[in-house]
Amino acid sequence: MSDQIAGGIDVEAIPDTLAERTQWICWRAEDRDGKTTKVPVDPETGSFASTMDDQTWTTLEQALEYAATGAADGIGFVFTATDPLVGVDLDDCRDPETGEPLEPAPSIIERLDSFTEVSPSGTGYHVILEGDLPDGRNRHGSIEMYDQARFFTVTADHVDGTPTSINERQEALEAVHEEFVASEASDAADSVDDDPPNTETPDQSLELEDEELLENARSASNGEKFDRLWRGSTAGYESQSEADMALCCLLAFWTGGNATRVDHLFRQSGLMRDKWDDIHYSDSSTYGEKTVERAISSTNDVYGPSNEDTTGTTETQRAQTATAQGASRDGSSSSAERTVGGTDGARTPYLAEKNQLLSERVADLEATLEQKDDRIEELEDENAALREALSTCEDQLERFNQQPAIETDGDTASDNGRDSIWNRTKRFVRDRN
Repeated sequence: MSDQIAGGIDVEAIPDTLAERTQWICWRAEDRDGKTTKVPVDPETGSFASTMDDQTWTTLEQALEYAATGAADGIGFVFTATDPLVGVDLDDCRDPETGEPLEPAPSIIERLDSFTEVSPSGTGYHVILEGDLPDGRNRHGSIEMYDQARFFTVTADHVDGTPTSINERQEALEAVHEEFVASEASDAADSVDDDPPNTETPDQSLELEDEELLENARSASNGEKFDRLWRGSTAGYESQSEADMALCCLLAFWTGGNATRVDHLFRQSGLMRDKWDDIHYSDSSTYGEKTVERAISSTNDVYGPSNEDTTGTTETQRAQTATAQGASRDGSSSSAERTVGGTDGARTPYLAEKNQLLSERVADLEATLEQKDDRIEELEDENAALREALSTCEDQLERFNQQPAIETDGDTASDNGRDSIWNRTKRFVRDRN
């Protein structure tokens, strides 16, 4: 294999600690809501990859081969709870034109003293080291730290002067985390910089990181169903729109009914498509906005910080309720799943509208069927007329063939005792006139 593959990636620059692991995926850039998003891709199938599903990961060699086809924009490495690796992402701290690092990158890179590469945009750095990520917040501003359920794009654009290997740097990691991410100053800054909390649903789940939320959803008893939808499968649903609704109902449950976060998460799923942002309604709302709105209104219960609420209803049961309320069509929801979680009052608008849509669809089909019946009658009448005309022609041809052979106007008879075709045709035309 060449050392320069997939857009000029220097394979030799990738540390063995990464290269030897089967935790590789590809990624492609997609524009979502005006923002470029790096969508993870399974190199073996070309479909949506998940940082929680090792069946969608592969070897470095396979990832490079798939990227080399042009079907992906690059390769990526997935961090897991079972490996000792931590990734530190430093954004907006490098001048892409001069290559000069900007604060606080120089200090952090020097202290962590491990393999460092330039990010795909050229405006940041990735530092990968061995250690245990300290508890608490894992990001502040342009600095993020991950040790599981996330992937880093890998460019292998090694930063000169930094180690070419991945080193164990626990003490340095803790010090950098404390100073730049978990300090009181960082907390205060985050309270200003971050989006304000959802005051309508002050739920603990809103503080979970996206991947932690997804892990909870996949760990529920209906986690397999959630994962199928998340990865973009519509199996068991009559249309993708119903699959969209089912996933949004589940996300509504796990996000505490936070519309902004449901939309944010859905855009990262395999079901995301251009239609999501199309305006479909007279009030100028988009298909996605209306789907999220309906999903939240039809979800009677939401995830809470404890494993069991005061009524004894478990989170798993309530997640199952969200699936049932999402009008799942895969046939796997039990009657218990359809009834747990309270009354159906919140579902009434959604069900009424769906019933109306179904009624309109039935009316359209009946009108189409009536049109087809009329057309069939027309075709049958036309067929009868053609058969009658054919029968008449056959009778005339039979009479024509039975006429005796007669020589006229100096024409000679054929060898078999009959007139020539030309003479017979002339007499036939004369008789007809």
